[in-house]
Amino acid sequence: MSFLSEIQGLLAPLNVPVETGSFTDAAPDTYLVVVPLAEKFDCFADNLPQVDICEARISVYTKGNYTALKNAVVKAFLDAEFTITDRRYIGYENESGYHHYNVDVANYHEMEE
Repeated sequence: MSFLSEIQGLLAPLNVPVETGSFTDAAPDTYLVVVPLAEKFDCFADNLPQVDICEARISVYTKGNYTALKNAVVKAFLDAEFTITDRRYIGYENESGYHHYNVDVANYHEMEE
């Protein structure tokens, strides 16, 4: 299963529209955008990668209170044993009327020999 498919599967039970990269349809009052951030090999032994690290940002956009959805996103990823690398309120967007909150996640997969 790909990293993005895994993320989509974790977000599906939240019953919130999810897009990758940007939201291309008419935006509902609440939606999520997944942005891949990195795929890297940070751990080496004998110059061979031992761990594949994938990172993504989940952006929460809502015209209402973002707290419950932010907490549900964080819980879904922690329950799936992802690492939360950052959480932060980006701000209220006056032009669109959305609150914007980011949750950055990472998952570590051991390399198969």
